[in-house]
Amino acid sequence: MEALALERKAEQNRELKERLLQLKKEKNAIILAHYYQRDEIQEVADFRGDSFLLAQKAASTDADVIVFCGVHFMGESAKILAPNKIVLIPDERAGCPMADMVNVDGLRALKKKHPNATVVTYINSSADVKAETDICCTSANALKVVNSVATEEVIWVPDKNLGDYVSKNTDKKMIIWEGYCNTHDMLTVKDVEEMRAQYPNAQFVVHPECRPEVVKLGDFVGSTTAIIDYCKKSDCQEFIVGTEDGTGYQLRLDSPNKQFHFATKYLVCPNMKVNNLKKVVRCLETMQPQIYVAPHVAEQAKLSLERMLQVK
Repeated sequence: MEALALERKAEQNRELKERLLQLKKEKNAIILAHYYQRDEIQEVADFRGDSFLLAQKAASTDADVIVFCGVHFMGESAKILAPNKIVLIPDERAGCPMADMVNVDGLRALKKKHPNATVVTYINSSADVKAETDICCTSANALKVVNSVATEEVIWVPDKNLGDYVSKNTDKKMIIWEGYCNTHDMLTVKDVEEMRAQYPNAQFVVHPECRPEVVKLGDFVGSTTAIIDYCKKSDCQEFIVGTEDGTGYQLRLDSPNKQFHFATKYLVCPNMKVNNLKKVVRCLETMQPQIYVAPHVAEQAKLSLERMLQVK
């Protein structure tokens, strides 16, 4: 029975992939998938990447339609950078708890308290918050962006763990918002120590969205893309991975002969995983749900994203 169910599932996926190819051609559509998406989505994506790479692709694509397989703020960023494109998201329930931890009123109040500070906002934030921001960043370029600003004071929004990591590597005075990623913040020192005891030859690679005491244990600390690149180039054959488990798809693709152990079974973002192949096909068939950003918000938010893309 189980074998029959697997066979049916495989056949259904083949049909969905064929339908998707047809729809992409008809609509001149492109599929962008974040590294935290399900394997079945990453398999069909035109581009896989972290927030920074996907923002660049959204800004430069010739496609008429962008299907953004990620969470809502990512679709908003694509729409802001490509306002004349139709931007679809497979499931509008794909939100980001960290992005919801900061609001415009709170940010405005903080700006009033620190009028000489530059606001640097992690891309994991709503369009409304980006519109109140001087410059955005991702985990891949956070330190570069912070060091690029002219002021000595930086208001950092919303991830306190990534903010802590940046603050330890810059001379800027950081005023850090108290947000965090529910998934990365779950990883504990105990989890890492237990995995190291189990896999003594493995290196621990960790995302700076994890807690500071966990990041401190890392043999390598970096963004999702940086972790993938490091593992690919490293002579080490075994890794304990401290980031979302969807990253395993690209890690295994790049390094099929290496071993990857996720530091805890809880490194799963339920919001990222709400998207699936069937929903990707359906959103192209119905051209819904579409991402909408109010023009006055998009205009302001675009400045903060464009400034980020200009940082080298």
